[in-house]
Amino acid sequence: MNVNKNLAISENGFVFNASTGDSFSINETGSFIINLLKEGKSKSEIIEKIQSEFNAEKSNIEKDLSEFIKALQNHQLLTGNE
Repeated sequence: MNVNKNLAISENGFVFNASTGDSFSINETGSFIINLLKEGKSKSEIIEKIQSEFNAEKSNIEKDLSEFIKALQNHQLLTGNE
């Protein structure tokens, strides 16, 4: 999975896709995930990081992460497969 190279993310969670002109708002967790994706982290590495950072249940993280990744792909913010 690769984050779209034309993606700009502010510290406030504002996301702008320069390729399409679309903009989005994401929360702290969304920003955390996108930054990990930019670093090239795998899905399992992201799950571990979220678990340690936010102290959440692994099953919830897996479900929510899959949904978030699908949303990123649907909005052309992420390319590649899970």
